[in-house]
Amino acid sequence: MFIEWNGNYLQGYPMSLQEDFESAAERIKTLSTAPSNETLLDLYGLYKQGTEGDVSGKKPSRLNLRARAKYSAWEDRKGMGQDEAKQAYIGLVDELVD
Repeated sequence: MFIEWNGNYLQGYPMSLQEDFESAAERIKTLSTAPSNETLLDLYGLYKQGTEGDVSGKKPSRLNLRARAKYSAWEDRKGMGQDEAKQAYIGLVDELVD
């Protein structure tokens, strides 16, 4: 069976936001070179906001730089709706993959 990918359409049917989001999460793994740390943090924050909503839990220690940066990237998206975060994530992946 042949499946043609054309933007947000697969076999002539529009993809739901969730399907497009999941597709973007898979497509980002196909990059031949890693994005900058800033872009990776943007992707992380948008992904977490899109899947879990507003940040929760205690902010990591200043000694754990990586975990703290990831937490802050997610925290920066606080108040953004999950659908809005998913759309922003899809848009960023589209910029990086195309």
